[in-house]
Amino acid sequence: MTTPAAAASAVPAQPTVLVVGNPNTGKSTLFNALTGMSARVGNFAGTTVSRKVGRWRSDGLDVTLVDLPGTYSLAARSPEERVAIDAVLGLRGHQMPDALVVVGDAPRLLRSLYLLLQLLELEVPMVLGLNLMDEARAQNAVPDIDALARDLGVTVIPLVARSGEGTDALAEAVRDALRHRKTPGWTHTWPAELMSDAEEVAAAFPDVWSSVVQGREGRARAVALWMLLSVEADQEPMNDLPLDVIQGVQRRAADAGRDLAGELVATRYAWLDARASQWLGHGVVMDANPISDRIDRFLLHPLSGSVAFVSVMSFVFTALFAWADPAIGWIEGVFGWIGGWVGIAFATAAVAFPALATPIGLLGDLMVEGVVGGVGAVLVFLPQIGLLFLFIAILEDCGYLARAAHLMDRILRAAGLPGQAFVPLLSGYACAVPAIMATRTMPRFRDRLLTMMVIPLTSCSARLPVYTLLIAALFPPTLAGLALPIRPLMLFGMYAFSTVVTILAAIVVGRLVVPGQATPALLELPPYRIPEPKTVLRSVASQCMDFVREAGRIILVATIVLWAMLSFPRYEPEDLLSPEIIAEAVAAGEDLDELAAPLALERSWAGTLGKAMEPAIRPLGYDWKIGVGLVGAFAAREVFVSTMGLVYGIGEGADEESTALRDRIRAETHADGSPVYTPLVGLSIMVFFALAMQCLSTLAVLKKETDGWKWPAFVFVYMTALAWVAAFAVYQGGRLLGFA
Repeated sequence: MTTPAAAASAVPAQPTVLVVGNPNTGKSTLFNALTGMSARVGNFAGTTVSRKVGRWRSDGLDVTLVDLPGTYSLAARSPEERVAIDAVLGLRGHQMPDALVVVGDAPRLLRSLYLLLQLLELEVPMVLGLNLMDEARAQNAVPDIDALARDLGVTVIPLVARSGEGTDALAEAVRDALRHRKTPGWTHTWPAELMSDAEEVAAAFPDVWSSVVQGREGRARAVALWMLLSVEADQEPMNDLPLDVIQGVQRRAADAGRDLAGELVATRYAWLDARASQWLGHGVVMDANPISDRIDRFLLHPLSGSVAFVSVMSFVFTALFAWADPAIGWIEGVFGWIGGWVGIAFATAAVAFPALATPIGLLGDLMVEGVVGGVGAVLVFLPQIGLLFLFIAILEDCGYLARAAHLMDRILRAAGLPGQAFVPLLSGYACAVPAIMATRTMPRFRDRLLTMMVIPLTSCSARLPVYTLLIAALFPPTLAGLALPIRPLMLFGMYAFSTVVTILAAIVVGRLVVPGQATPALLELPPYRIPEPKTVLRSVASQCMDFVREAGRIILVATIVLWAMLSFPRYEPEDLLSPEIIAEAVAAGEDLDELAAPLALERSWAGTLGKAMEPAIRPLGYDWKIGVGLVGAFAAREVFVSTMGLVYGIGEGADEESTALRDRIRAETHADGSPVYTPLVGLSIMVFFALAMQCLSTLAVLKKETDGWKWPAFVFVYMTALAWVAAFAVYQGGRLLGFA
């Protein structure tokens, strides 16, 4: 069907066209096919939801194409749904679009048309592109294009985005929509009570919404009905809404026994169902796929599905460790080489210009330990982030991720979390940074927020060096008289401890801080498909660049600040060592800088802070030197090991395998000769690290994903308090029980 002619007008010089549709309809594949490599990734204004923007040029058509996140409706219960309604209506920093390309799922047509009806009600020029026509033909489920176009009042274009079929016709239809600016010729009758409710809400529109509806009665009614459906008690706050009026209408409807949401949904589906036979043809059974049904019977079965789920997730979990390690080692090696080269360059410059040796040396330290080290601290996360999002994209595109969430929903709901939270929680055992970013797949903000607040409690790989060092230094290989392997059991116990605490924290935080029921995972089970490689790789690349661009800046600045705390005030060895010690060291060929490093660290700002912390950490069994380690570990938990190496004069190269550091820890004593480190102190430190928020990277990503410092500050405070209380209970409780 061709859109009826209207008074022709010139196409805007640079029109904006939005691509809208359900998830799993091939929307991103179509966007990539239309824009090629010209797409760029950014965030929608005022949100953390990613968007893709590109230029679509085709036979005289030149438009800015914006790919909206996939959404099943316009009800603003998730960030994606809020972005969709804001973008379509030009609200909250968005530009009003000139037209829409609505992507429908041809073999599963009715699922796509509910969103289309909501968009039609908003009276925006649009074209319906029916994608996946190849699958529809294979399933004998080809819709009647002419009947659809006639009843909906829009141009309908059959598409196969993967092959490019129909894209030229789509370009012609969009060009026609832009030229004539005609809104869809479609309407349907609402129940009288709903009409009255909508009119009451519309009469209370603030200025920002009145300007959006622009005197259009149909759009005003649609926006009012959208408000009635979108406002909930436990969702994110929304500005510019007449909340008193909306909630008043909702209360009266509830008192009268009416279900507003049910009435809205039922009215739309009644209109669709009345015409489905005309569009689909008689006798066509939609979604009939015996092979898919057999796979689902296996994957969704409580027993076989659980086995398959554990197998898949174990593979993903193992790969995040094993596959990322070589790349992480390579990145660390590259930045170690760069740092060494930069250090040599500045050392050479200091020799060449002796009058400027001190400032050159200081600048060299800043570049090596602050800038190069900071950039390395950012990029070292990329292998795990890239792998995680590669797996998520593949599992989502092939259709398995929705089934895994469905399988886990009942278990996690007991802890106040939806099934979609499992993949981020599991990923947290590798690294909290990509795990928090993985919560973007969850639709409700409340569920995303709760998941993000407990992910840092899972024992990430950065805690492993701390556990390994302390277990090897302070615990015997076996228990006296028994063949129990104490060290492996201690390590397993720490991971089991973090798992239990994570579940308990989800229950407590979910009830006290972000109350609300974890809704069942009302997920469509998409068809099984082979993932599109280009779409998957572009998704992974955009997520990685998003991390580097947004979180990386915060991490870099924080790393430089921490370097300054550990490096200032500056002292020469002669300022810290007595002449006798200097003479003995020179005679023995020892490095004076390394010998003076522990004293310099003690007098540094970080050392001063460690001493100031000592009254607070003394009840946990720690001295000021351990406090310095905690300060250093704030950049990243594994930094605790190298910081303690500096404190005890072992050097920056100390790691969890360093026997010198282990021996020094065992030999460290208080002024009265009692050991600083005992098994009880070691267990207290491990419990503290298991629970404390000792990771700037995680805080940076939390800030980005929650769009502010409120929730990162809360997570830092509650985790630090929890860590202190737990470590206090371990140490003081152990002493009461007679342990040293």
